[in-house]
Amino acid sequence: MKVIGLVGSPRNGSNIEILVEEALKGANASGAETKSFNLGEMDIAPCNACMECKSSAGKCAIDDDMQIIHDEIRKANAFILGSPVYMWQMSAQAKIFTDRLYTFMGTGFEEKYGKKDMALIFSQGNPDENMFSEYFNYTKNMFGFLGYNVVDMMSASGNLVYGAVKDKENVLIKARNIGKKLVNVD
Repeated sequence: MKVIGLVGSPRNGSNIEILVEEALKGANASGAETKSFNLGEMDIAPCNACMECKSSAGKCAIDDDMQIIHDEIRKANAFILGSPVYMWQMSAQAKIFTDRLYTFMGTGFEEKYGKKDMALIFSQGNPDENMFSEYFNYTKNMFGFLGYNVVDMMSASGNLVYGAVKDKENVLIKARNIGKKLVNVD
């Protein structure tokens, strides 16, 4: 069992990085091999809609670090996408990653590599935990439509201060439980 974590924050040590690492700790404690990637530190270009992936069985024409992520997703059983909420939605780093998953759509990915389980973790500065729930549900449904099994989703609210989530044990426990849940999906 392998679970990868994808941190969609442009800042090192961010609240979302802390939460994704906690989720990976939960997965690891349940027996999974884990690995994380900080999307903000990687050279990942936006999709250029060239459609090469559709004629090459899911091989993206853009030669950048997303090739590493594509390969890791192929090998993994599950992944976690974490993003801060910027302007009522996921960060640019998380969005570019999401757009580049188009490579796998309609190319036989699921038949060849299996349906991938995933979890979504968001962090927001706004203290109202329901403020962006419509967007979170939209995102969950979008990934479901794309063929991923969204096992769980969470948002940690009230995190305006850098690293604030470190002092929220109940939130850290929730993140660890998401990692455990990914490993124990039936």
